[in-house]
Amino acid sequence: MDFPQLSHDLAALCRTTAEFIRQEAATFDRSKVEHKGVHDLVSYVDQETERRLVAGLRQLLPAAGFITEEGTTGPDTHTEKFTWIIDPLDGTTNFVHGLPVYSISVALLHHQELVVGVVHEVNRDESFRAVQGGGAFCNEQPIRVSDIPDLNSALIATGFPYKDFGKMSAYLQVLGAFMSRSHGVRRLGSAAVDLAYVAAGRCESFFEFNLNAYDVAAGILLVREAGGHVTAFLEDGDPLFGREVVASNGHVHGEMQQTIRKFWS
Repeated sequence: MDFPQLSHDLAALCRTTAEFIRQEAATFDRSKVEHKGVHDLVSYVDQETERRLVAGLRQLLPAAGFITEEGTTGPDTHTEKFTWIIDPLDGTTNFVHGLPVYSISVALLHHQELVVGVVHEVNRDESFRAVQGGGAFCNEQPIRVSDIPDLNSALIATGFPYKDFGKMSAYLQVLGAFMSRSHGVRRLGSAAVDLAYVAAGRCESFFEFNLNAYDVAAGILLVREAGGHVTAFLEDGDPLFGREVVASNGHVHGEMQQTIRKFWS
């Protein structure tokens, strides 16, 4: 399998599909929004984007299974050999409100390892692409994590919980610790974009909980291939399927995890 070529083909598919999202954003009617949960939004744009991606991916790799956010392929078909992991519109709430930070995120698992990933930031038209062992790129220019050496000089990204508030107290303690020990904390509203920005050196770390594999799969590969480090909150956890992620430039990772562990269990 030619994974570098596949990554180029995937990036082209995502770029074309992003154009559909931009066109719909110009005339989007908020009354068409549906609710998967009280604050968990979905629109026809999410669903149609996913259908377009799935159709294109089936042409690229007919034997692959799918893990998708919107379930347009039916039940997940996670296979041993190839599985696409898709978030068609990461940042739906931003999209619905007209806040221009949202993305397409697609990754490929091969024998349970991430081998290809693309995050396409729709409004900036930035295509972040990575291949296992082949580096990470933004619009075909190589990217690397930053060389900021410590947490005190770092900019941190995070996400806020919106449907499961069981660990809110611990999260707020972690958030407070980072606010007082860094250059600042940002919440952009798209985990995929946050991870891409860590990979590109625009921030030094990202942490969030209550995530799904489709939120983070492509971004995890981007950070790793850009020279960064990705773990769960606790060292023995699984950042892909374990619902908790810490990603960093590597230099600040120890401080990030030590801080989180003071309040998290």
